[in-house]
Amino acid sequence: MKRLAIVTIAASALALTACASLAPYGQQMGPNGQGYSDQQIERDRFRVTYRGVGAPGPVADMALFRAAQLTVEQGYDWFEVTQRWIDGRPDSAGGVRPSVSVGASSGRYGGWSTSGVGVGLGFDLSGPQPTSTTLEIVMGRGQRPDRRESYDARGVQDAIRPRL
Repeated sequence: MKRLAIVTIAASALALTACASLAPYGQQMGPNGQGYSDQQIERDRFRVTYRGVGAPGPVADMALFRAAQLTVEQGYDWFEVTQRWIDGRPDSAGGVRPSVSVGASSGRYGGWSTSGVGVGLGFDLSGPQPTSTTLEIVMGRGQRPDRRESYDARGVQDAIRPRL
């Protein structure tokens, strides 16, 4: 009976995880949907947001890819990230994460004394969590600045495209 319960819980967790996964790269559909959105701030300055579900890394990659794609579409060669916001927990990927806790207690009441030990086992079945990355970028032409946050747009596209 215990084995059946464990198998049922594990199967349910896998089913929940499959339901909430990162959607294919694309434009955001609706206010709470997954995908990219961008907003022009100045002629060469944009804010790019990518909303997804799961680990922050792949969502950040898609935001960088959209920034590179937008840079090329606007006729520029490189972009520099001037601001970066990441919203989501490091463990946003979800999945089944077991936890074990152990506790002990003792007490005395009148002439009686008691002690006890408890062991608990729990499973986090919450599944992947929403994650978003927002980049504010400035675009440029010609020689890319020699700064850590500047990127060659076509190089970023070539590096990230195989992972999409």
